[in-house]
Amino acid sequence: MITMKDVIKEGHPTLRKIAEEVSIPASHEDKETLKKMMDFLHNSQNPEIAEKFNLRPGVGIAAPQINVSKRMIAVLVTDQNENLYEYALFNPKIVSHSVEMTELENGEGCLSVDRDVPGLVPRYARITVQGTTIDGEGISIRLRGLPAIVFQHEIDHLNGVMFYDRIEEAKDPFKQPVPEAFK
Repeated sequence: MITMKDVIKEGHPTLRKIAEEVSIPASHEDKETLKKMMDFLHNSQNPEIAEKFNLRPGVGIAAPQINVSKRMIAVLVTDQNENLYEYALFNPKIVSHSVEMTELENGEGCLSVDRDVPGLVPRYARITVQGTTIDGEGISIRLRGLPAIVFQHEIDHLNGVMFYDRIEEAKDPFKQPVPEAFK
């Protein structure tokens, strides 16, 4: 069972690495890891289990967050219409996205970040994600709203990106880097 002691914190080098592709068909070990990640989300959202094991509630987790630098994510979230999005994927990738952007009005949080980080995190309003399920099935998922934001957050982890990296980018999207000659 994954608990908070298994979740590495910001500053750990694995969180800044680009995670490796998972060979498909996935190994028994990779499937077990992905199942444990999904179990963690279910446990973290169950008030009794979360309290008993001191789990922070999560709607998504990426393998690098448990110090496994492989392209695996688990997502367990409902949208504004109470539709459940429950996915455990190998090698997820965003294959298309909207031009329109969105953000969570209260900002984002992360199981690997034990502090409040104020600021809006710009995300695509709609995305299409492709990946491979735990059963080896290739799927394509169209997402919008909170599920789209959660998937983008978790896929960022696979690329060594923390959510607060995007806050800084958003502050001045037209900011140009200072040329070396002027430093």
